[in-house]
Amino acid sequence: MGNAVKKLAILGSTGSIGQQTLDIVRNFRDSFQVIGLACSNSIDSFTAQLKEFSPAFAHIDAKAQLPGNVKMLSMEDMASHPDVDVVVIATTGRAGLAPALAAIKSGKTVAVANKEILVMAGALITSMAAESGARILPIDSEHSAIWQCLRGEEADISRLLLTASGGPFFGLSRRKLSKVTVKDALNHPTWKMGKKVTIDSATLFNKGLEAIEARWLFNIPYEKIEIIIHRQSVVHSMIEFTDGSIKAQLSTPDMHLPIQYALFHPQRVHNGKIEHVDFSRTQTFSFEPVNYADFPCLKLALAAANQSGSYPAVLCAADEIAVEMFLNNSIGFLDIARIIEKTLDMHQPVANPGIEDILAADAWARKTALKVARKEF
Repeated sequence: MGNAVKKLAILGSTGSIGQQTLDIVRNFRDSFQVIGLACSNSIDSFTAQLKEFSPAFAHIDAKAQLPGNVKMLSMEDMASHPDVDVVVIATTGRAGLAPALAAIKSGKTVAVANKEILVMAGALITSMAAESGARILPIDSEHSAIWQCLRGEEADISRLLLTASGGPFFGLSRRKLSKVTVKDALNHPTWKMGKKVTIDSATLFNKGLEAIEARWLFNIPYEKIEIIIHRQSVVHSMIEFTDGSIKAQLSTPDMHLPIQYALFHPQRVHNGKIEHVDFSRTQTFSFEPVNYADFPCLKLALAAANQSGSYPAVLCAADEIAVEMFLNNSIGFLDIARIIEKTLDMHQPVANPGIEDILAADAWARKTALKVARKEF
């Protein structure tokens, strides 16, 4: 595409990733044009975005009166529209799956921040992309780091090292974890993210999802993926090659950089609003192994990954329900893992699921997780 203006559709535009994507657009007005915006129900924020960026297309789940000069489209139609070059999937949960499939089928460049779509349907998405010529670019900081470390490399990979901050409760006993509040869980030590992702970070569930994502994005078997604790969130992930060399990508804990890297790829551009790592002051970077007994949600995610089939779709749906219930103060923090585990245990898996199987597993898991929660808690 060279220096041509890239035309964007941003799905989930009022969420954390969506807002930061629009920050990049503001900083580089000559490089991007917003063609479409979509959100769930943040009417005031969405209306302000429509006024500022004047997209041709919009989608909102809530009932809202939109400006007369914008055309309402479904997210699938927006993602596959011929005027769109790059689709940014910044939604959470299953909401991004159908538009992602539509975009990939249409051969678009898809910048993915939504972990669940590759977890639920990684085999389908990657095979469809190979057939259509669509490009799938990671926005998650960990996968962006891996992508950057692999750039220009042809050597075999020995290990992929995903770093995890450990969240706000690292090292706490189960007795203390049983008493944590929603406010406590949303107080992440290094990142500012949406509520769902922040809770998944507190349980380390997100690292299980990231391991599954990495398997599909980079075609790396699970036995070569290792998760390590790095509390400072400056080393975003690492690759070890067969000769023992390790490459790491470092930057401040700020999602603007991986978003910008995906949008401008293969170029790198300077953005004066992104803080750089300051080596003029003393920096200490620590690494330690994960104690899996402290993070049952991570164990469950990795177990579902290895069982494969329709298990990952059930995993995502059960977590989505459990996290929503926790955020609504309906269950305790430790109950999140219990709901996920019981739902997975009750599942009758499909070995090689198609899209209908995946959607059916998702619907079943949502109903089952709610039943489990009402019965148990």
